[in-house]
Amino acid sequence: MKKSDFYYDLPEELIAQTPLERRDASRLLTLDKATGEVGHAVFSELPDLLRPGDILVRNDSRVIPARIFGVRASGPAAVEFLLLRDRGEGVWECMVRPGKKARAGQSFSFGGVLEGEVLETIEGGLRLVRFSKSGLDLMNTLEEIGRMPLPPYIHEELRENERYQTVYAVKPGSAAAPTAGLHFTPELLDRISAMGIGVVSVTLHVGIGTFRPVKEDEVEAHHMHSEWCSVSPQTAAAVNAVRAAGGRVICVGTTSCRTVESMTEGGRLISGTRDTDIFIYPPYEFKMTDALITNFHLPESTLLMLVSALSSRERILAAYKEAVKERYRFFSFGDAMFIY
Repeated sequence: MKKSDFYYDLPEELIAQTPLERRDASRLLTLDKATGEVGHAVFSELPDLLRPGDILVRNDSRVIPARIFGVRASGPAAVEFLLLRDRGEGVWECMVRPGKKARAGQSFSFGGVLEGEVLETIEGGLRLVRFSKSGLDLMNTLEEIGRMPLPPYIHEELRENERYQTVYAVKPGSAAAPTAGLHFTPELLDRISAMGIGVVSVTLHVGIGTFRPVKEDEVEAHHMHSEWCSVSPQTAAAVNAVRAAGGRVICVGTTSCRTVESMTEGGRLISGTRDTDIFIYPPYEFKMTDALITNFHLPESTLLMLVSALSSRERILAAYKEAVKERYRFFSFGDAMFIY
């Protein structure tokens, strides 16, 4: 299967640069995964598409202000560090730009309140960096000096950092938002719960694996960078009970989907933590996910390949063509899809 099989034309003006004033005012394209039938709604109407006995699985990871700029004592030029994954004891996997200015053994100062030393270069050109602070001390410092790691296709400054967080984000660790969840409000979640629909959380700290571009021509040759995920015993029990009763497991976002697919064994969702590098693309057979709430994804991306596996490449690309025609807003701050 070729990467180019997942290409589509997108006018640049359809890439959403800012979030809507109200989260659930986004448009919602619906797609019957079996027939390809497309419908149009508003995200606040999502409860009309759900059934008592369903369960929503959401990712409660919180984005950290992971972009920081360091300078070396030997030169004034700033080097950008993006913290991707906590290795423990103050050591993080980081993306560094420009990488040639951050070699092993070099030290950097960040805003005069944080120091970091590059330990080594690892797979994909990432750096292991040991910071002078760890844990809560580092998180507090990042809140002081860090910037939100918005995707490169967003060119406008974010006025309020909380608009790049879901309303249920509680566990810091992501370098990008699980954006399908950005459309939910507390009131909408209350309406859903009142209908007899379960709402549970998993955690996947979004790193480079989720948004790293596919460089190989052959899809199968792409390797996903691993990300940390977790499922609690309570979430596993609730999901398994819904499955046993014939309800639908509806994942909110591709990160929730990748988590439950990684943590399903023998037809049951298990609890625990692990690193996952699962790469879902056609003709993957889903173990636990029945339906998916998701945003519109970049051409030739691993996320577009994932949603194509849930329906089909042809149906997804046809739905995207319809979304372009109807002037939907695309990507992180854009509109949403419900694939059922």
